[in-house]
Amino acid sequence: MLSKRFNQNGKVIILSETTDEPMSLCGSLAGICWNTDTSDPKKNFDRGLDCLRSGHGRVLEFVQIYMVLDGWSARVIREFYTHIAGGPTRLQESTRYVDCNNFSYVVPPSLNERNKAIYKEQMEKISDTLGELEQCGTKREDAAMILPLAMETKVVVRTNLRQLIDMAKVRLCKRAYWEFRALFENIMDSLSFYSDEWQYLVKEEKVFKPKCMWNGYCDEKKSCGFSISKDVFKEYKEIADYCYKNNITLDKIREKIE
Repeated sequence: MLSKRFNQNGKVIILSETTDEPMSLCGSLAGICWNTDTSDPKKNFDRGLDCLRSGHGRVLEFVQIYMVLDGWSARVIREFYTHIAGGPTRLQESTRYVDCNNFSYVVPPSLNERNKAIYKEQMEKISDTLGELEQCGTKREDAAMILPLAMETKVVVRTNLRQLIDMAKVRLCKRAYWEFRALFENIMDSLSFYSDEWQYLVKEEKVFKPKCMWNGYCDEKKSCGFSISKDVFKEYKEIADYCYKNNITLDKIREKIE
């Protein structure tokens, strides 16, 4: 029987190989391309911000992030893998060699008590069956084929700032899968504690945000509620911000505009 915790919040561990001063690095590298002095740290930082704000994303790929994603479901990690821009690389916990009997797993918070009991019962069955298969001589690498997407896993990731910004544009949307949103918010929190420059990027510059907050309007066919058009947004910036923060559509506050 399963006896481990039912983890709802995985961990994100930022490794020491991560770039400590992302904007200063960007500014220094851009300065080399512009044949300008790169000896002044303040100018490098400001130049890096100019690149970021101007959308000069290539230099952002030099900012490397190394992290461990631990305790998140295999399902959300599979979705994480779909973001491949900028040549990221990963290592994942092996189901071929690691003993997955009595595995931990993620329980969706939307389940009521009855459905949660059904869900947990099924996980117990999978765990028991896994053990039985191995006891009967089935190779561990083959028995592991029955493991569920809900099983927690551990991944070592190397990525870059440009890719994370791109990922945030779709995975911080209110319509994104709940666990991916939680994962990315955890990445943001962990980076903000890593160094002063990362804290500035996350907390002050707010570099990680859904694309509607970059565009100023939602261009999705199925909007999460921030459904103000591009033209309306230009004239009603305050109302646009209000709509997004409160997850309501323009129709519900139309009389405020009129």
